[in-house]
Amino acid sequence: MTVDPSPHVTMIRTPACHFCHEAGETLGALALAGAIRLTIMESSSAEAQALIAHHRPALAPLVLLDEQFFSSGRLPKRKLARTLGELRMAGARS
Repeated sequence: MTVDPSPHVTMIRTPACHFCHEAGETLGALALAGAIRLTIMESSSAEAQALIAHHRPALAPLVLLDEQFFSSGRLPKRKLARTLGELRMAGARS
């Protein structure tokens, strides 16, 4: 059994959300490139509602990286690139 070492990103989006659309495009491109595994959830789903209640994001989208809070609102692209780079480096050392 092969385990995918790519970080798992979960994005919870809401309808008519400009930040959600932008984050979806960025994260979708990273997923297509194989840099991340991406799950996108609608905020109305039961699982998303539980995550929203747990993390209490100020804005949408809520973005989790390996099940940990990463951001809410506008996706911080430089922080994401830096964090993914650090994870790649840590994985290369293992």
